[in-house]
Amino acid sequence: MVLEAPRTGAAGAVREAVPLLPDPVSVTEMLRVLSGRAGPALGRLAVAAHTMAGAPTVSLPELRSLLASGRARLFDVRSREEAAAGTIPGALNIPVSELESALQMEPAAFQALYSAEKPKLEDEHLVFFCQMGKRGLQATQLARDLGYTGARHYAGAYREWLEKEA
Repeated sequence: MVLEAPRTGAAGAVREAVPLLPDPVSVTEMLRVLSGRAGPALGRLAVAAHTMAGAPTVSLPELRSLLASGRARLFDVRSREEAAAGTIPGALNIPVSELESALQMEPAAFQALYSAEKPKLEDEHLVFFCQMGKRGLQATQLARDLGYTGARHYAGAYREWLEKEA
């Protein structure tokens, strides 16, 4: 049930009902409701919030823990040239431009091309990263859209790793 609060005009008259959202409510849901009243700018903000909210992230301390326990699979989605210049140890380089086709390959073809086992849809802690964060986020969303429920984004990216781990 959605409660509504009156919205008043200059003279105090009720102009329209504004839906009140039940508690707790996500920022995405709140922005979705408000975007219909505040115009395109808020609508774009709602899309951005949904995009960010739709990709689970991993922090540097969590990544350290996952790596130490051997529970993370890292995917460096930068170009081959960028990855060749340095990457997080153990990361598999699949440039974001070829990630969709790679994740849809048969396991044997993936193994032949990348010399690694293809991740399974149900694998946990599939961590995607790039240099600054944007391509890693795109890769994480793509993987999740393809059904990889354990896909996560290392938002600190290689830049943070290099600053704090190298």
